Amino acid sequence: MDMMETFRLTYLEESFEGLDVMENGLLELPPGVPDNEKINEIFRAAHSIKGGSGTFGFSEIAGFTHVLETLLDEMRDGRRDVTQDSIDAMLAAVDVLRDMLTKLQNRNPIDEVKAGIVQRRLETILGGHQAGVEHKETNANDAGGSEGNWNIQIVPEKGLLQTGNEPIRIFRELETLGDLTVTADWVDLPDPSLFEPESLYLKWNLTLSGNDLKTDDIAEVFEWINGDGAQITITGSETAAVQAQNTEVITKSPMPNTEPKAALNAEPKAEAKVDAKVESKLDVKSSADTTNKGNKQPEGSIRVDLFKIDQMVNLVGELVITQSMLSQFGEHAEQGMADGNTDWIDKLKEGLTHLERHTRELQESVMNIRMLPVSFAFNRMPRIVHDVSQKLGKQIDLVMEGEGTELDKTMLEQLTDPLVHIVRNSIDHGIESPAVRAAAGKPEMGTVKMAAFHQGGNILIQITDDGAGINHERIAAKAIEKGVIEADHNMSREEIIDLIFHPGFSTADVVSDISGRGVGMDVVRRNIRGLGGSVDVKTTVGVGSVFTIRLPLTLAILDGQLCSVGSQTYVFPLVSIIESIQVDKSLIKVIAGETELYKLRDTYIPVIRLHKKLGVDDAQEDLANGLLVVVEDGGQRAGVFVDDLLGQQQVVIKSLENNFMKIKGIAGATILGDGTVSLILDVSETVLSHRGGVHSHSHAA
Repeated sequence: MDMMETFRLTYLEESFEGLDVMENGLLELPPGVPDNEKINEIFRAAHSIKGGSGTFGFSEIAGFTHVLETLLDEMRDGRRDVTQDSIDAMLAAVDVLRDMLTKLQNRNPIDEVKAGIVQRRLETILGGHQAGVEHKETNANDAGGSEGNWNIQIVPEKGLLQTGNEPIRIFRELETLGDLTVTADWVDLPDPSLFEPESLYLKWNLTLSGNDLKTDDIAEVFEWINGDGAQITITGSETAAVQAQNTEVITKSPMPNTEPKAALNAEPKAEAKVDAKVESKLDVKSSADTTNKGNKQPEGSIRVDLFKIDQMVNLVGELVITQSMLSQFGEHAEQGMADGNTDWIDKLKEGLTHLERHTRELQESVMNIRMLPVSFAFNRMPRIVHDVSQKLGKQIDLVMEGEGTELDKTMLEQLTDPLVHIVRNSIDHGIESPAVRAAAGKPEMGTVKMAAFHQGGNILIQITDDGAGINHERIAAKAIEKGVIEADHNMSREEIIDLIFHPGFSTADVVSDISGRGVGMDVVRRNIRGLGGSVDVKTTVGVGSVFTIRLPLTLAILDGQLCSVGSQTYVFPLVSIIESIQVDKSLIKVIAGETELYKLRDTYIPVIRLHKKLGVDDAQEDLANGLLVVVEDGGQRAGVFVDDLLGQQQVVIKSLENNFMKIKGIAGATILGDGTVSLILDVSETVLSHRGGVHSHSHAA
């Protein structure tokens, strides 16, 4: 990857972060007199996105953001109050910018129609102010203001390019304000033998013509030049002379050391018109040609705390020391054996102990690099709550706790959609309308709480609402109506509520674009199970509901319990095991001649003969000669029959689907210490396959 492409990806990554800042700021921005701190925070993020876009030829981003920036500028100057309509319009603009950046990241064409609709909405709010190049050109004669000519002199320091600034970016920005003419002055160019490629020898004189331009509009463009990097003189109809020396560099990403071709090729003092649009197209094409070799999509990146890197480097150092220690034993072992000296054996054991400890610590350290705070997923929820509550006319207070709890990056990315679905349903069919809540003696504003915390070796994420709860009688009636269960069922209240996760099941009377509670919940559970986790719900009518998602810390490594079934060895995820018991035949009950149940204290649990499910012929058949491994998934327990328990160990999960094929009931495979391959049991799938028979018999038993 060349340097320009590296800068491009950095700009896109930082722009997405800037959009998050803008969105969060807008959601916290109260209508009325502008909150200067919030407005400035949002403005800086928008300005950074706009300023960097010109460097890479993203003229659509620059033009669109200019309108948004103008609206924010009027607010921060006190010329305009904040209204709910303007907040909603700016949130829509954030969505458009995010879509634009995503399209550019994937090298797809931008949706100009969608962008145009939102841009016109912003311009309407601005009251017809001219904002954006195309709008300006179309309506220049109707602007109603006087046209002024501004003269701008740029005298840069020789080291300007080395600070990551690029003059052509400034010219492109000025092009959005009016008609620009650039004259390059290259009288200071040295003899070619003395020329330094990283130094800048040009100066420029610019003429800018436009309607209703003010000094501040022009001076703002030069925020992109370091105060120590150039001297800017602006003269025009508004003021005799303005010295503009900025003291802040907004962009942190180095920019390429390129100059406008027109300026470089001009005679001294010759005029050269900069065509920003043509330059933009050339830049985009060049960048695309560089990256699209091999049709590779840009890979994701992750920011890592320096402390984690230092920790890993220290552990590698410890491993090097241990390796050096062990290599010495090889040199002295033969002599020690000849002399009958066994001291080297103790030292070898000590070295291997060190190696095992350092390897485990290094493994944990490397895995820790992939860990990100759950705020990565939580940060989308304020916008979801804002949009859905406004659409439904409900008042929602979103409370988030434990955002710093860390989870594997891959899991976080796949967790976002299930969280969005649960939160949307909590607002739609969990929280009542203000009038209904008031009649029930509740506060008119409902509460949705999201919390993340550690429990044992898992991460738990809970979504709690203080709404109406889930009526299990209504669930049962709907399930009977749809033929999901029989009218004479013997299911418990918890089992009936669990039916909301049944494929296609919904209690919603009216289909809307905000799914009713239950719509798609089977997909939520399936996705969570795909992450090696589980989801269940506890609810009380009139009080509210709690959805609990339980996830392992990472998808790559798990603590496993090895079990033998015949000549095969299988791995059970340790977090799924409740206990292991010797079978008492007097506690076994057989229903319909095939379903075996075991009475575990006061509850009957199904017995799953693993050797039958997996086709192991040489396994134990007599339950009295084996063990029951009691596992739990989604509140349901089962006893998995195995021959014997072996040791516990941490195993590295390898995808069976990617390397071989998907096998029902198997989550993956691992390589054991002796080099043999062992399959890892998918407890969720194994228990689920037996639930049909359990529902109809467990309570009758």
